[in-house]
Amino acid sequence: MIADDYPLSGVFLSMLYFFLFFIWIWILFTVLVDLFRSADLSGWTKALWCIFVILLPFLGVLVYLVARGGTMQERKVNDVAAQQRAFDDSIREAVGTDGGDVASRLGQLATLKSEGVLTDAEFEAEKEKVLAGR
Repeated sequence: MIADDYPLSGVFLSMLYFFLFFIWIWILFTVLVDLFRSADLSGWTKALWCIFVILLPFLGVLVYLVARGGTMQERKVNDVAAQQRAFDDSIREAVGTDGGDVASRLGQLATLKSEGVLTDAEFEAEKEKVLAGR
């Protein structure tokens, strides 16, 4: 019934149109995100680019990709690197920077105990502090 009115080539053509539309939306979104993340553009320049992309979407996106497309990847890589540094800094802050990680601090305590600098009670007290994160 339905197959008689809508041939297989029509299904493939509809799928092609759908995916081309999806790709277009993806490119438009990528251009707008890159535009607003660009630190080298002023607010007025960003506004003009937005107006251009909104009023003449196909031409605006193509012109943006030609004019600024070469540096889009550089900006993305710089953003990812900055996010990674911020993440690493937050992890270092959460772990603490007062003498290293737990394993190395426990190793230092074991060395001090084996050298006779710490007694068993002092070793256990310090070990509890290290394991508690203080």
